[in-house]
Amino acid sequence: MTATATLAPADQQHMRALQRANQVRLARAELKRRVATGEIEVADVILDCPWEAESMAVADLLMSQRRWGQTRCRKFLSQIPMSEKKPVGTMTERQRRTLAGMLRNADRGRAWGAAPWVTDTLTRV
Repeated sequence: MTATATLAPADQQHMRALQRANQVRLARAELKRRVATGEIEVADVILDCPWEAESMAVADLLMSQRRWGQTRCRKFLSQIPMSEKKPVGTMTERQRRTLAGMLRNADRGRAWGAAPWVTDTLTRV
């Protein structure tokens, strides 16, 4: 028995995989742009989890915000036991709500580790 290899189906599968990867890459770039411009909030992306963010790392999504770098992202995620590399799509509902709530509090001017009276005193001055 002799087996012959067919390259055509493998090439087609490879091209489909490349097309899908490019589609995901472009969709993620658009999502990051919308987050950076403030058109959409990261908390909403985490709660809704669109298809383009399902396999995206939490850190990549957080760092797409203005003024969010690796250090700020690490400090933020150290408040809850979550890896920076955790895909958004694998987060539990509880993790999503917790992270979205922390982000919304940070957006309102409250630091994630500060007591409410500290930020209230600062805003009254």
